[in-house]
Amino acid sequence: MTVISILEFTVKAEALEGAAAVVHDVLTATRSREGSLGIEVTVDVDDPAHYLVVERWDSIESDDAYRAWRASPGGKSALGDILAGPPTLTRALLTDTL
Repeated sequence: MTVISILEFTVKAEALEGAAAVVHDVLTATRSREGSLGIEVTVDVDDPAHYLVVERWDSIESDDAYRAWRASPGGKSALGDILAGPPTLTRALLTDTL
């Protein structure tokens, strides 16, 4: 079953100018992971430092494997360096029964 993962974060004011390039690089690697079905990125109209990243995964196992990879030294990215605080992650199962 498809898993939707929503990552919400705010970029430090001093990192805002280069944030799009960092996010692009991080998501290029994310998109290449097994089980990734696509990613959409939104930037708040009123606050360009506020991002929502909507990821679609083919299963919770694929999403879990991705999160484990990101937590490992090999999956470390520069995203943490530009964040104003810890990101928030919400994961949900996509349903077509409603």
